[in-house]
Amino acid sequence: MRFSPEVADALGAGRPVVALESTLLAHGLPRPDNRAAADEVEAAVRAGGAVPATVAVLDGVPHVGLTAEQVDRVCGDPDLAKLGVRDLPVATALGLSGATTVSSTALLAERAGVAVFATGGLGGVHRQSADTFDESADLVALARTTLVVVCAGVKSILDVPATLERLETLSVTVVGYRTRTFPGFYVADSGSAVDWSVADPAQAAAVFTARRDVSPGAVVVANPLPEDEQLDRDLHDRVIADALAAADAYGVRGKEVTPFVLDHLHRASEGATLAVNVRLVLRNAELAGRIAAALAGAAR
Repeated sequence: MRFSPEVADALGAGRPVVALESTLLAHGLPRPDNRAAADEVEAAVRAGGAVPATVAVLDGVPHVGLTAEQVDRVCGDPDLAKLGVRDLPVATALGLSGATTVSSTALLAERAGVAVFATGGLGGVHRQSADTFDESADLVALARTTLVVVCAGVKSILDVPATLERLETLSVTVVGYRTRTFPGFYVADSGSAVDWSVADPAQAAAVFTARRDVSPGAVVVANPLPEDEQLDRDLHDRVIADALAAADAYGVRGKEVTPFVLDHLHRASEGATLAVNVRLVLRNAELAGRIAAALAGAAR
């Protein structure tokens, strides 16, 4: 594992660090918007009081923290692989490069000693999973890694109630940030509730500290968009239905579903979903920075 100089210095000094996934940049946002978003997300972490550590595998080496040139590479290479936990051994053994998903970013962040991770939306249980058995590796990874994950819920294309049931089964702690409603990624309310909420970054940090004393596993902090920043509800329902139908018609399966559907959403909504996606990631990154700062402050 290789650290950027800034991340290495921060970890050595006990300063707050926030991990960021690179699949969002390589596969979740269109070019060239992804490169501008990369800088904005890192700036949001800094605004929250922490050092950003974008994670990727380059030429077989896991990197925690990227230079500007390395971010250029992640954002500009259309052939960059998408690496979950199961793919890491292949990439590292064969000297390959790839962007890390939620599952692999969580694993590498924990091993690097980074306790807070910001993303957009989690993977989860797909619709029609009873027939396809399609469930994201993110869920099992969150049960096995001990860190805070700040997100805007799970991606709207998923089965939200089933995903929350699986998180409960896997004993992953889920708290709403200033809400008892589980967010729906592009919209503030998925229609599902959460049992617990935290009022501020200090409370989120305290829950995580207590979680470490209980058992391995993540604390998911679900951070909804304000209602005046969410995607129009009617537009949301229509483009999601159209995107899922298109994926089915083209026979898209497995890990290719999410990038296909997100691309369809961005085009069908004329960029509205892209704007919301970037907004929610920025809000999550800043909150993650504040939680990391609270954790670092409590440790002193």
